[in-house]
Amino acid sequence: MKMKYPDFDELTIKEIKDYTKDLETDDSLIELANILSEDERKGVKRIAKKLKNKLAKKEAVIAKWVNMNSLQEKLESNGYQAVIGIDEAGRGPLAGPVVAAAVLLDSTKPIYGLDDSKKLSREKREKLLEEIKKKAKVGIGQASSKEIDKYNIREATFAAMKRAVKNLLPQLEEKPDLLLVDGNTVIPDLKIDQKAVIDGDAKINSIAAASIAAKVSRDQIIFEYAEEYPEYNFKSNKGYGTAEHIAALEEHGSSPIHRKSFGRVPK
Repeated sequence: MKMKYPDFDELTIKEIKDYTKDLETDDSLIELANILSEDERKGVKRIAKKLKNKLAKKEAVIAKWVNMNSLQEKLESNGYQAVIGIDEAGRGPLAGPVVAAAVLLDSTKPIYGLDDSKKLSREKREKLLEEIKKKAKVGIGQASSKEIDKYNIREATFAAMKRAVKNLLPQLEEKPDLLLVDGNTVIPDLKIDQKAVIDGDAKINSIAAASIAAKVSRDQIIFEYAEEYPEYNFKSNKGYGTAEHIAALEEHGSSPIHRKSFGRVPK
């Protein structure tokens, strides 16, 4: 069905700009961009170009979703129905927990824009997590700084991942068939099929979603600690070993949430 548009010849460039700024990015926008590109006014042609760029960006995002879904679809076609993506955040900081997330996506409810959380802005991550929680099943697990000191960061990360899976299980109708774990190692002592995927958060939607969920969840935790221990400015460094953080450690010593087993942290 052909869309009805105003007579753009009778509108000013500003009026056309206001008309187009909040339009949905769908197929009708292609028709509108083509109409405006025929206008003789340079300002209107620029609006048409912006609309076409907006369309191209959306098409690229959709194509990325399809591409990052291809491995999971292949696994599902081989009999795996409930495929869970798993990732963690916070292995490297000097303070705070390591947090893991396990995510089961619904392939009928695409979430466009998923990617490695490190490539996304804080605002984008938080917005995506809201959508992930509405459209997918999410489990979160963490291991404290004390557990990291007791066992080591590798074992603590595995513990956080197991807890994320355990947190997810009650939300599922059936036991997961396969866990896709970001990195080069699967989780030990789990009686579920697993596959390690190097750079999985940039290759597979469910792992990317887990990356975002883990990152935002850990940030929320460390921001709460920032209120309790303001001298370390966790809100800015998130527990990582920045020059400012190291200077604060030298001046104030370590806090209860610092990882004492990490070399640059005072005992």
